[in-house]
Amino acid sequence: MNDDRRARVLRAIVEDYVSTNEPVGSKALVDRYRLGVSSATIRNDMAALEQDGLIAQPHTSAGRIPTDKGYRAFVDRIDEIKPLSAAEKRAVARVLEHPVDVDDILDRTVRLLSQLTHQVALVQYPRLSRASVRHIELVDIGPSRLLVVLITDAGQVEQRLVDTGALVTEEEVAVLRSLFLAALSGAAVADVPRFVGSIEARPELRGPATAVGSVLADLSRGFRTERLVMAGTANLARAGRDLGEHMGPLLEAFEEQVVLLRLLSAMAADGPDVAVSIGTENPLDSFASTSVVATNYVAEGVEARMAIVGPTRMDYPTTMAALRAVAKYISTILSD
Repeated sequence: MNDDRRARVLRAIVEDYVSTNEPVGSKALVDRYRLGVSSATIRNDMAALEQDGLIAQPHTSAGRIPTDKGYRAFVDRIDEIKPLSAAEKRAVARVLEHPVDVDDILDRTVRLLSQLTHQVALVQYPRLSRASVRHIELVDIGPSRLLVVLITDAGQVEQRLVDTGALVTEEEVAVLRSLFLAALSGAAVADVPRFVGSIEARPELRGPATAVGSVLADLSRGFRTERLVMAGTANLARAGRDLGEHMGPLLEAFEEQVVLLRLLSAMAADGPDVAVSIGTENPLDSFASTSVVATNYVAEGVEARMAIVGPTRMDYPTTMAALRAVAKYISTILSD
């Protein structure tokens, strides 16, 4: 019975501290929560929680705050992730409806997650190795300059400017477009570098064709490179007090996608489950003051990760619910 009551006291401390960002005392717990016991009993429970390393006193005469171990105990006792309300579900559907392509849906998704949680949101691009070339477009934007656009059947779009090295007429642009479409339309993205090497153009177009082919090969590799889209980094500034001395290293880490990808790969999220890594549980020292909540989503049978990063003083139930609901929604969109 004591263990169950102490779990309720810990839950109340976590919820109160997340809400107020102030250490929690026994009087606040009595006034704000119906725990059914006296202040003296709550003080005894708090002493036991502190002895177990679940809460700590930041300074003399202050209330208590949760430790990483306390947050972990709190998260582990979340028996069921509450679903989003009907209004929240409608808002999600409205934001994500009528996507243009994968880039568009992931950009909307990461911004939506940041708005729902008030934290930093990360979404990993799916590695669609089975994707094939749907269309290639060449746009004349000036003397000797073309915009090369590669679009896959999964709706991913990559584009880049190329210097053709020679003036190319509108008719010659059309010839190059037809040449590459004939060779690459329907081809696996992974095979683009090999196919462009075998394309033969008429003598006066060999230079421009080589330049365009080189860019297409590079663009195709971009579809297979692990990368992230991110939103909400401004929320870190609002959490400066919680992040303390880790703020600088954390901001530096956010500039390196490889660091963030390594962080996500270390998260043990399987299937639809939501994984939570708290404070010092994170493998990177710069994330020692943060929590990372991650889950998987599916695009055409390929899994990728999405995550929320914020201070350990986080609304875990709401964050977990938002992440799982949005992951389920975009999995449906990207697998239709």
